[in-house]
Amino acid sequence: MAPAHPLETYKELLLFLCTAGLVAPVFRRLRISPVIGYIGAGVLLGPHGLGALADRWPILDYVSFSSVEQIAQFAEFGVVFLLFMIGLELSFERLKRMRKLVFGLGALQVLVTILVIATLGVVLGEKTGTSLVIGAALALSSTAIVMPILVETKRLATDAGRASFAILLFQDLMIAPLLFMVSVLGTRAESGFGVGLFYALAPAVIALALLVGIGRLVLRPLFHHVALSRSTEFFMAAALLVVLGTGMVTEASGLSMALGAFIAGLLLAETEYRRELEVTIEPFKGLLLGLFFVSVGAGLDLSHVIAAPYLTLGIAIAFVVIKAIIVYGLARLLGKSHAAAFETALLIGPGGEFAFVMIGAAAANNLLSSSAAGNVMLAVTLSMLAIPFLAPLSTRAPRKAPTIDPALLVPPSAEETRARVLIIGYGRVGRLVSDMLTRHNLEFLAVDGDAKLVAAARDAGVPIYWGDATRPDFLFAMGIAHARALVVTMDAPRAAELIVEEARKMRPDLTIVARARDATHATHLYQLGASDAIPETIEASLQLSEAVLVDIGIPMGYVIASIHEKRDEYRQLLQKASPSEKPRHAIRMSTRVKDMNKPKKSVEGEA
Repeated sequence: MAPAHPLETYKELLLFLCTAGLVAPVFRRLRISPVIGYIGAGVLLGPHGLGALADRWPILDYVSFSSVEQIAQFAEFGVVFLLFMIGLELSFERLKRMRKLVFGLGALQVLVTILVIATLGVVLGEKTGTSLVIGAALALSSTAIVMPILVETKRLATDAGRASFAILLFQDLMIAPLLFMVSVLGTRAESGFGVGLFYALAPAVIALALLVGIGRLVLRPLFHHVALSRSTEFFMAAALLVVLGTGMVTEASGLSMALGAFIAGLLLAETEYRRELEVTIEPFKGLLLGLFFVSVGAGLDLSHVIAAPYLTLGIAIAFVVIKAIIVYGLARLLGKSHAAAFETALLIGPGGEFAFVMIGAAAANNLLSSSAAGNVMLAVTLSMLAIPFLAPLSTRAPRKAPTIDPALLVPPSAEETRARVLIIGYGRVGRLVSDMLTRHNLEFLAVDGDAKLVAAARDAGVPIYWGDATRPDFLFAMGIAHARALVVTMDAPRAAELIVEEARKMRPDLTIVARARDATHATHLYQLGASDAIPETIEASLQLSEAVLVDIGIPMGYVIASIHEKRDEYRQLLQKASPSEKPRHAIRMSTRVKDMNKPKKSVEGEA
């Protein structure tokens, strides 16, 4: 048997990379959500787009997706990584504070939507079981589309953003019970609904308990062990292992992979590795979410819409309107403002990705005919396509000044908004700097690459993270956009230079004070944009001079004044030796940094 041609083997992957590398950046530059670009590319390149013409023009087979199922398997991981990042920006304490929204508004939305849509189904002549399944499927919303939109538009921290997140989170928690309901309605097991429910959910409950218990004991030591190796590759491997491993555990127990990844994120949210994990996982999340949207578009068969436009569009519009009215009414009932309720309703009204799983399971259990299942799936897909267009409309309702509980704010995180001093390097010099900042009631946030040092400082209550501060994305995650000053105390000259250079590009107005090995190194740091560079050799000489002058009887005031004068002379000499220092301060923020300044899925976290 002849081996498969490489192009045939990797065609889907190459097409997706072309989409991610060409289409998505164009949409972003046009200030259009890349989600639309991914879905549109999926429609165009899918088996119902150019793929449908491949029989007539075989060359089109090379530029179209021939196996949507194959890419869909990997596309599911996009939602998994998204939920992990959301959990990483939360914490169990913060989730506890949001319990009224999650188990109040979220639970009511799912229950009322199922009952209303199921009742309408029975009235229209459908069987009770079929109506319940359709109601359950349409009650779910799209975490994969709504959450990135909220994060990208900086609305996750708003009242509507928190309400939407709470509803989506409860929907994820309900996936396992709803899927069990489908299997019970399809098989009508002799053990009965109550006994069957117990035996079906018991493994899931046990798995969650073990995941939380073992995770609290294992995850932090695991990353501490990996961090000791100082290897980016090993750290990335451990991060992927945790995300995919916890997802597999929950899926094997009957829950969704996304829920397992979310719990893993919650467990790691309070550790010193949180920011480095964010930076490591972000590229995987973005690419896999893009692949998910491409698979959604590729599965859309526009011929059905053309053949029966009133039926497909009618179903889509009807359930979105019904669901939005329910969400709006419940949000108002629970005290939300008109603007917040309206925004939440438009975001939650459309269907979601897990509806495909529900409908597929129902069709497999003979609860839905293939034609009915196809119509519902098509309606859900059309509603998901409408989310990027509905999102801007949701913000046009008149609104009063928001009154938000600071304890429940989602992003931007504490590191991103509080004007703290960032200390890069928490050795002896860094600790002394932090002590002086604390003495003057100034907040600071520290970073170090020594896992043992970070763990010990973290246990002592120091606000510190482990990570590589030479990476611009890590500096951004630490909140350099709003930092009051940056202090670089590292004894590695090249690393200090990289940090100063990147920080100056990101913040032309930032005060940057750096530790230098000698006068030559200080001159170079000034050239890279440091506000002050402190050479160890010169500073040691000045301190020795101060000590000897005071010890031989020279008045302290005169000594201190002369030392300061000499220090200023050295500073002026070093700055004159770095003529590019002023232009460096005037440099504009690079395009890459502008892209990094776009919001992420974050929650106000570290105290």
